[in-house]
Amino acid sequence: MQYDDSAAQWRTSTFSDGLQCVEVAAFGDQVAVRHSKDPDGPILHFTRGEMLAFLQGAKVGEFDDLT
Repeated sequence: MQYDDSAAQWRTSTFSDGLQCVEVAAFGDQVAVRHSKDPDGPILHFTRGEMLAFLQGAKVGEFDDLT
């Protein structure tokens, strides 16, 4: 499936150190994720439901072992 990300408004976490960041953008029923250092690189697309499940897991510490 093709997505038009040209109108996306990308956001970076305020917790970012400016070196190791991802950016997210919401548009339609999708949430896109990309690496801030490579804005022309690959973009991952998730449904809002998929992103919600991930964020809920992160909030309760399910991925704390990754840091």
